Amino acid sequence: MRPPCEIVVWYVIPSIRSELAKELLNLGMKQKEISELLDITQPAVSQYISDKRGHGIKFTDDIQKLIRQFAIDLKDGQLNQSDIISRICDLCRKIKTEDVVCQLHKEKDNISVNCNACMGSNADHHTEP
Repeated sequence: MRPPCEIVVWYVIPSIRSELAKELLNLGMKQKEISELLDITQPAVSQYISDKRGHGIKFTDDIQKLIRQFAIDLKDGQLNQSDIISRICDLCRKIKTEDVVCQLHKEKDNISVNCNACMGSNADHHTEP
């Protein structure tokens, strides 16, 4: 069984990158510029744009709006590396509250429907003693 964070790494982050690359392309940026901005290879950008990578998640309109604004801020040079990391983490947290990670975890692994390990909106948050 994979932990929820592995689901985020394999599915959520690539989907965020895919949507971000598409938004940046729509804003007039070239694939090479996008690759430099996102610190990924140009072939990776091409795969994100063509839905060969990172296309498994359908985000809500609210998440799409956040990604669109993220792309605008990136293109306008308003974000430093720390800001970029924070934005991606913020997006992941918001996506978790929509139970996307839980649904993916249940689809990709044989997880009980009663599992709350992904800490989605209905999860009980446990702390260690």
